[in-house]
Amino acid sequence: MNKIYSLLGLCMKSGNLVSGDDSTLLDIKKNRVHLVLIAEDASENTKKLFKDKCLYRNISYYYFSTKYDLGEAIGKAPRAVIGIRDINFSNKIKELLKNN
Repeated sequence: MNKIYSLLGLCMKSGNLVSGDDSTLLDIKKNRVHLVLIAEDASENTKKLFKDKCLYRNISYYYFSTKYDLGEAIGKAPRAVIGIRDINFSNKIKELLKNN
């Protein structure tokens, strides 16, 4: 878990991360993200919206962590959704998520 949070922080610093509902949704529609992380405590509507958008565009998504912890990892207020733009970061995070 800590490795994932560290990677999210690095991803944020390198500009390869988008967070928040509107920004992430826009990047999904433009096919700019390779992975979407949805907070487990996000609303059911948010979960369904992002799940459907990701499935439609064949983008990997995971339910992971809480809104507070996701926000904390990237140095922002609580976030329900995070999109990873970089393919290498997204592959590494997927690998860590599968091993947990």
